[in-house]
Formats: sequence, structure tokens, C-alpha cells
Amino acid sequence: MAKKDDDFLKELLATFKAEAEEHLKAITSGLLEIEKTPAAERQTQIVEAVFREAHSLKGAARAVNMTEIEAVCQSLEGIFAALKQEAIAPSPELCDLLHPAVDALGQLLSSGGGPSAASEESQLKHLIQRLEEASRGLVPRDEEPATGGRSLQIAQDEHPTPALRPPMADTIRIPTAKLGPLLLQAEELLTSKLAAVQRAAELGQVNAALAAWKRESARIKGRISGGRVRRSEVETLRELVERNERAAASVEAKLASMKKLADLDQRTLGRLVDDLLAEMKRLSMFPFSSILEIFPRFVRDLSREQGKEVELSIQGGEIEIDRRILEEVKDPLIHLVRNCIDHGIEKPEERRRKGKPSRGRVGITVSQKDGNKVEALIADDGAGIDVAKVRSAASRLGTVSQEEAEKLSDREALALIFQSGVSTSPIITDLSGRGLGLAIVREKAEKLSGTVSMESQPDAGTAFRLVLPVTLATFRGILVRVNEHFFILPLASVERTLKVKRDSIRTAENRETIQLNGHVVPLARLGDALELPRKRATGDSADAAPALVLGLAEKRIAFMVDEILNEQDVLVKSLGKQLSRVRNIAGATVLGSGRVVPVVNVPDLMKSAVRLSAATVREAAAPGEKEPAEKKSVLVVEDSITARALVKNILEAAGYQVAAAVDGIDGFTQLRGGEFDLVVSDVDMPRMNGFDLTARIRADKKLSAVPVVLVTALESREDRERGIDVGANAYIVKSSFDQSNLLEVIRRLV
Repeated sequence: MAKKDDDFLKELLATFKAEAEEHLKAITSGLLEIEKTPAAERQTQIVEAVFREAHSLKGAARAVNMTEIEAVCQSLEGIFAALKQEAIAPSPELCDLLHPAVDALGQLLSSGGGPSAASEESQLKHLIQRLEEASRGLVPRDEEPATGGRSLQIAQDEHPTPALRPPMADTIRIPTAKLGPLLLQAEELLTSKLAAVQRAAELGQVNAALAAWKRESARIKGRISGGRVRRSEVETLRELVERNERAAASVEAKLASMKKLADLDQRTLGRLVDDLLAEMKRLSMFPFSSILEIFPRFVRDLSREQGKEVELSIQGGEIEIDRRILEEVKDPLIHLVRNCIDHGIEKPEERRRKGKPSRGRVGITVSQKDGNKVEALIADDGAGIDVAKVRSAASRLGTVSQEEAEKLSDREALALIFQSGVSTSPIITDLSGRGLGLAIVREKAEKLSGTVSMESQPDAGTAFRLVLPVTLATFRGILVRVNEHFFILPLASVERTLKVKRDSIRTAENRETIQLNGHVVPLARLGDALELPRKRATGDSADAAPALVLGLAEKRIAFMVDEILNEQDVLVKSLGKQLSRVRNIAGATVLGSGRVVPVVNVPDLMKSAVRLSAATVREAAAPGEKEPAEKKSVLVVEDSITARALVKNILEAAGYQVAAAVDGIDGFTQLRGGEFDLVVSDVDMPRMNGFDLTARIRADKKLSAVPVVLVTALESREDRERGIDVGANAYIVKSSFDQSNLLEVIRRLV
């Protein structure tokens, strides 16, 4: 009996959690609407709706004895009641209190309904007290909510990163409209199963008849060959042979009939399986809105933290896509939206100076590109991307030389922004400037067999296009052969197939190329890119060889193979945990013959072809041995003995030559008298602080190019902006300091 009670309680709590999540989403959406200051009538409707949601959540919490959640909801009700009665008015300060209160409810919900430590209980009491004060119009403008503890983070996160809730949870809610067709098809499969059993039984009977006939024929032949047949038995044997022949004819007729029935069963079963697979795909599809609903709050918090005004618009949230793709695409979308706000949208005063509305716009538009692809367009109306800065950053990083960067078209130069380490940010912070965000976006897109591209116009804004497949389960592929090996190439990445004539291959800088529609396309052998041993085969000696042109974003490479066999549906399987990451291989599939064939990872293959070509060029150049790199020299300016020793030890352990200074004046004196590749400085120091030191360095012609990294406890937006204004290259807050972070920043700057 006790077990039944426990099961009932678990089921009740699960039901409450699902209901509470819906209420919290509705409350959050309502608060964001209130902040947009709609017309008075509409605002009254929103307040009423949010009030009802809070009331319903309070009642549900009371039913399952979640007293802490009930208490917070009671306080929220008081605020919404005061708003309804116009005893208080909506304000940014009030919303800054209400949003963290909803976050606290969510954290209480995920932790089981109550705080897990005394400090968290104290925070909860403080939160309820502030909510009650706010309902009486006592919202303090300068006071921040109490922080600390593990679960109840009532204060705003400095750099919010939204968390994804269901549908990515282990338990999902499925509409009955999707389950109905699935159940009917499963029932139809039972008929096919019974038919298959019957066919197996009939085949067994046929086999038994044929076996008996063979035994009888063998016995007769044995008697005849042994001369044991009497003259009187000849007639009988003749009748027996005729009977066996009739039996053989009957068996042949039955086999022909069974063949027709088997073909019919195959077509029926094939249709049922295809329909079932299609329905199962639908079942695993989720609307984009399931992850887009987190972005209004994310944009609101990030724009307020940066002192910007941003309006977010979302369209196409109803378009469905495989939930596994949604799991992977959440982080790229966050990076792109953050990039729009951090790098694109200007401050209100700057926008007004340019003749723009003070409030910037960021849009997320999801659309169906074709039957198998979906496009997510993330666009802003900000400052756009400075192509000259991209060229400079790429050449400084060594991605391309200065001469190569200047030869690139604007479109080609903009594509460099997706290279790891390339950033146009004037300063490196814990939020941006490392050049990793867009590189992660490209890596994720390619992992999902998708693409990402970008368009930008000065002072008109930037648009990122993320094209993704609708599902990961099956796709169309092309089967090719290299020597005795077979491979599948995804059809979505194949732009065309062709025959490459030997006399049409040209060599430029030790790289083979072909002409295609007036453009030069690099040529590689698929076997070489996959590091297969090359054999003398007819494909290499013939006048022409088959090839496939693969395209990925702006890149095109033609790959020669020995044979292009056919195009077919492919069900890709992973290689298992032991082979979770195999270069150039995305998985495997099983052909109708039972043969297991690798599925090629196109992004990896393109990189392998580029590396192979670069290696050929290096071999042709035959460079001499490089001399060992000289140690880089770093000056650490820090008034705290402990902090100075810590940073000095970290840098020396990493191979840098380090000198130390006790304050800004000492640091500037050492800089004037020595040669340093970089300065790491504290900000709050006697005699001369880090801001003034950085300004002095930038004003000195000899020192103006020396990179400066500020490591400080000052973490406000105003201090970070002052660091940018005086010319610092990086701004690291000590509260989030770790040595790998510091070393990674220094490696990028020297």
C-alpha cells in the first residue's frame, strides 16, 4: 500500500512540475510584454493574465505542499493586485525585481520545492520581503537583490546565458493527434506479421515436398542402376516417375504463386514501414519556438547589462525540426544573437547621432528552405562589420598574409570572421573578443550537415543565415567506389557529378585544378584525402575519371573516384562510443546486400583536402629548419605582492620572460627603459592606476602598439567601457579569473 502511495505522489509531483513550468513561461512572457509599455487597456489585460497565472501556480503548489513556492507566489500576487488597482505603476526597477523572482521559482521547482542551505533560505526570505515592499510601492532604485548561494540566484547574471528546458528533457509530451496515426499503422503491421508467418509455413511445406521427391527419385535411380528392377516393375516405376514429375510441376506452380504473394507482401510491408518511419519522424519533430521562447528574456537582460535598447522579433517559430538538431543549434543561436547585441547594435546616443531610432532591432526568422532544409535568419540593424578590421585581424592572427587579405573580395574577407581567433572587438572580455563564438557556430553547423553564411553592410546591419537539415535520421546519398572500398557521400553536399578528362587538369602552385563554368575549382582524389593507399587502377589510367563537386558554404572542391554507383536512401548509424570521433567519417550505413559502408563527413573531408594540398606546397618549397622562437617578454604591474607573485609564476611556467612593477608609475618607467611584448596590469593602484597607465602607453609613440591586459576586481559596465576608451586590449574580471583564461588571452595578443 505504501508503494502505491509513493507512486501516486511521484506522479502527482511530475504533473505539478509540468503545470508549473507552463505557468512560469506565461508569467515570464507577460512580464516582457509589460516592459514594452503597451497601451493602458492592453497593459491591464496583461497584468490580469499574469495575476491569474501566479494565482493558479500558488494553488497548485499548495496542493502538493510546496510551501516556499506558494509563499513567493503569494507575494507576486500582491504586486499584480497593486498593479491592477493602479496603486503602483510598472517600472524598470520593478521588472528587475520580478524577473529574478520568477527565476527563483524555477530554481525552487527544479530543486524539489525548497532551498537546500541556510544561506539560500535567507535569500528566499529576503526576496519575499522585497516583493512585499514592492507591492506597497517601496522598490529601492539603487539596491540590488541579495546574491550568493547555489540555487537561488536572485540577482541578474552579468552575462546571461539562457538554459534550455523541455523539450530536451528525457520525458516528452506528445500530442494525441500524432499518436493516433502511429497506433493505426502499428496495428496494420500485425497483419503483415501474420502473413509473413503463413508464408514461412508454406515455404516449409514446399521444402518438405521437394525433399521427399528428391529421396524418392534417388531411391528409384539406385534400384535402376543396381539392376534390381524386375520387368514387371517397369510399369510401376514409370507411373512413379510420372507422379514425381506432376509433383515437381505442382511445386513449381506453388513457388510461382508464393513469389507473387511475397512480392505483394514486400510492397505492402515497404509502404507500411515507410509510412511508419515518416510518422516517427513527425513524432521526433519539435517547433523552433521550443528554444526560441528563451530569447526575449535573454535579449532583455543582455541589452540592459550593456546599456543598449534592443527590440527582438521572432517569426516562424511554428516550423518543426528534429529535436536532436534543436539540442545542437541552441548554442549557435545564442552566439549569433549575442554577437548582434554586443558587436552590432550601437548605444542609443550613437544611433541617434546616425539618424537611427534609439532602439535597435534584432530579428530571428525561421523559414522552410525546401522539403529537407530549414533556414534561420538572425539579423540586426546595427553598425555592420568593418571588412578592413576583419582583414587586419586575420592577417595579425596569421590566418592569411597581409597580401592575401588585400586580394580577397569583401565577401571572401567577411567569411574569415568564422575562423577561430578572428575578432573585430576592440577589447577581449569574459563576454566577447576571443573570436571563438562564430567559429563555434560554423563548427556546429557543419557537424549537423548544415551551413552558415553572413552578409553585412556598414551602418545597415548584419545578417547570419543558418541552413540546417530537417532531420538527422535518413538522407539521400551517393554510393562511390575507391579501389575496393565503398563510401556514401551526402547528396545535399554534392553540387554535381562529372567526368574529368586528364588533359583538362591544370596545376597551379603544385595544386591540381579544373575549370568549371568559368571558375577554377581545386581537384583532389578521394582516396588521397581519406589517406587510402593509392593503387594503379583503370580509373587512374583512363582518359577520363568520374568526380563529384562538393560544396560547403563558399568552398568548392572536386573529388575524383574510381566509380559512381548509384543514389539511394541512407539510414546513418553512429560508430559507437569506442569510435565517437573518426576523422572524415560521420557514421556508417548498411546496404541492401548487407555490406557496411562508411558515410563521409564532408566538412572534415574538405579540411583534409586543403591540408593535403598545403602539405604538397610545403614539400615543394622544402623549407629549412626553423630557429627556436624567442621568449616573449611580459611586464606585470600589480601593487598586491600576492597577486603579483601569482601572475608572475603563472606566466613564467608558461614560458614567458616576466618583469614586475609595483604600480603604474613604476610600470611606465620600466616600459620606457626596456623592451616588452605585453603588459598585464591591475587597475586600482596607488600613484597611477591601470586606466591612466594604459592611456599613457597609448599616447607614447614608442609604446602605443604594446598590448595591454587589465586584470581587475572592477566589473561594472562603466569600468569595462572605460577600459575600452583608454585602449586596453583585454579586460579580465578577477571574480572569473583562471590561469587558462589569462594564458589564452595573452597567446592571442603576442
